[in-house]
Amino acid sequence: MTELEAGRAQTLAPARSGAALRRYRDVLIALIAFAVLASLPLLSGSKALLDFVIRCSAYGLFATSLNLLVGYTGLTSFGHGMFFGLGAYSFGLIMQKLGVPIPVAFVATLAITAVVAAIIGAICVRLKEIYFAFVTLAFQMLIHSTILSWASFTGGDQGLRGGIPRPAFLGINLANHIHLYIASCALLILGLLAMRQIAQSPFGYTLRMIRDNAARASFLGIDVWRAKLTVFVLAALFASMGGMVMALFVSGAYPEFAYWTISGEAIFINMLGGVSTFLGPMVGTVLLLLLNDTVTRFTEYHGIVLGIVILFFALGLRKGLLDFVAEWYAHRRETGEGR
Repeated sequence: MTELEAGRAQTLAPARSGAALRRYRDVLIALIAFAVLASLPLLSGSKALLDFVIRCSAYGLFATSLNLLVGYTGLTSFGHGMFFGLGAYSFGLIMQKLGVPIPVAFVATLAITAVVAAIIGAICVRLKEIYFAFVTLAFQMLIHSTILSWASFTGGDQGLRGGIPRPAFLGINLANHIHLYIASCALLILGLLAMRQIAQSPFGYTLRMIRDNAARASFLGIDVWRAKLTVFVLAALFASMGGMVMALFVSGAYPEFAYWTISGEAIFINMLGGVSTFLGPMVGTVLLLLLNDTVTRFTEYHGIVLGIVILFFALGLRKGLLDFVAEWYAHRRETGEGR
C-alpha cells in the first residue's frame, strides 16, 4: 500500500508542478496586460479610447462570466443579464441611500447578488437545456418588471437619477476619469484572472465533465446539482462586477441593464469570439463594441448589419473568431509536424 501511494505521489507531482507553472504564467500575463492598459493614458490623450476600454471592461466581465455557464458547463442562460442589472442597481442604490465607502458598497452588492443567484439558481439548475434557458429569462423579466414598477425606489423607466456618489478612498478618486479607468482595468484583469483559475482548476474540469455527460459525472459520484449551482452563483458575481463598472461609468443605472436584450448581447458576444477558448468572449466584446460604434456612424439600420454579421459567423465560420483561429493554428501545426 505504501509503495502504491508513493507511486501515485510521483505520478501526481509533475501534474501539480505543471498546474503551478500555468498559474504563475497566467499571473504574469495578467500583470503585463494591466501594465499595457494602465499605460494607455500616457500614450494617448483620447478620452474616447479610455471610455471604450471601460465599456470593454464592463461587457468583458459580463460576457466571460456567461461563458462559464455556456462554454464550460453547457448551461445556456437567456437571463444572465439580470445579474448585470442587479449589480448596477444594487451598487447605485447603496451609494445613494446609505452613502457608505465604495469598497463596502462593492462587497455588499456582491453579497446581495450571491443570495439572489443562489435562490434563482437552486430552481433553475434542476432543469435541462431549453427549460433552463427560458426559466432564467423569466426571472430576468421578473426583475426588469420590478425595476419598472417600483418607481419610488428604482426611478422606474427613468433609471436612477441624481448620479452615483463617488467618495474618495485610499487615495483613489473615482470621480476622476483616469482613476476610474485604472480601477475598471484592474477589476477586469482581476476578474479574468479569477475566472481563468476557476476554469483551470479541478472544479473547472468537473464542469467540463458535466457539460459532456452529466449522467456519467453523476455515476462517478459528482454532485451535479451542487456543481451547477456553484458555477451559477460564481458567474452571477462576475456579471455583477461588470454591472458595477458600467454603473460607475454612466453614473447611474437604467432598466435596459436588466432587459432581456442585454442577455442577447452577451450570447452574441460569445458567438462572435467563441466559447471554446477562454479569451473568446473578450475578443467578441471588442468586436461587438467596434461594430456598434462604427456602424451607427454611417447608418441607423445597425440591426441589419449586426444580423448579417451573425449569419456570417453562424453559417459561414460556424464558430467564434478565436475558436476558428485556434483550430486553424492547431491544424497547421499538425500538418507541419506531419511533414
